[in-house]
Amino acid sequence: MSVAKVAISIEDKLLKKVDFYVKKGVFKSRSQAIQLAMNDAISHLEHKRLANECSKLNITEEQQFADLGLNEDLNEWPKY
Repeated sequence: MSVAKVAISIEDKLLKKVDFYVKKGVFKSRSQAIQLAMNDAISHLEHKRLANECSKLNITEEQQFADLGLNEDLNEWPKY
């Protein structure tokens, strides 16, 4: 995995909290702490976006599409 160096600005209070957990061994470094936090934040946003898009679906219509495809598939399956 390639990594890129970036410069960020962070509030002193938050940086002290990060340093506290680095010293306790929760994180190997500031970089690891920030990477994990960013991963969690992005995953949360992506999950929230997916959930929001799913909420727009019409359940009855989606079930009809699923049933239609299933019926067609059943006709094509060999009989055992």
